[in-house]
Amino acid sequence: MPNILVTGGAGFIGSHIVDALTQEGHKVVVVDNLSTGKVENLNRNVLFYQQSIEDEEMMERIFMLHKFEYVFHLAAQASVSISVKEPAKDAKINILGSLILLEKSVKYGVKKFIFSSTGGAIYGENVPTPTTEATIPHPISPYGIAKRSVEMYLEFYKNEKNLNFVALRYGNVYGPRQDPNGEAGVVAIFSSRMLKKEDINIFGDGEYVRDYVYVKDVVRANLLALKEDVSGIYNIGTGIGTSVNELFKMLAQITNYEKQPIYAPPRKGDIRKSILDSSKAKSELGWSASTTIMEGLMATVEFFKA
Repeated sequence: MPNILVTGGAGFIGSHIVDALTQEGHKVVVVDNLSTGKVENLNRNVLFYQQSIEDEEMMERIFMLHKFEYVFHLAAQASVSISVKEPAKDAKINILGSLILLEKSVKYGVKKFIFSSTGGAIYGENVPTPTTEATIPHPISPYGIAKRSVEMYLEFYKNEKNLNFVALRYGNVYGPRQDPNGEAGVVAIFSSRMLKKEDINIFGDGEYVRDYVYVKDVVRANLLALKEDVSGIYNIGTGIGTSVNELFKMLAQITNYEKQPIYAPPRKGDIRKSILDSSKAKSELGWSASTTIMEGLMATVEFFKA
């Protein structure tokens, strides 16, 4: 029977992780309600349940049937701005949905729970950059609060119920398959609109700085998290900050886009600057980002061209 569960496995990051796991010969089950995931992202070699993680009865059946050894949990409400507008909805999916999976993981003997957290939204404002895992998180959005809450539950489940875990705090992940029509994912939105010569909106003054990490590098971190001696919380980023204005210029150069951006009011819940120190991931996981931002942007634009 398949022994790895990937929630959100039809989504942007999840589908890339599923591809890598199946390529390594693992048997994979995907659970995704397709609210943001896409059928065309699904790997043909997996068993797929179109299912919400909030449906406890159905999740019980899936866990009972497949006896998973590992769970990769990526299913989430992933927009900061939606979390600000609808905090209860965000908590229902991102906290309560995660708790259902944690309970089933304990009940059915999962060896390790690998959680996709956030480095962008979890630390908050006015923290030292690049930021290490030793920095106390002060998230300012419900999305960041939910991700930090799940990390704390993971620590509880490890201490009280012996469930091993890895939480990966991603920078701003970008790359092929990212949804250009969502609210999150500035690289996908800019790439898609520039190729169609459409107007580009930049929220605020464009000097919001992020640590952009390419999806293939993030996949590598997830696979390394399977290692038996690896446990705990890790930042997954490049250690390099890029402003939205710089990102705009780079993508304009790649796509031969000649229009000027249109500046709009800043969005609530967006932090000013986020750059991650991933030296702990380097020393304990053997991971570091290997894709430069220019390489990653060019690969992403090629995907959207196709």
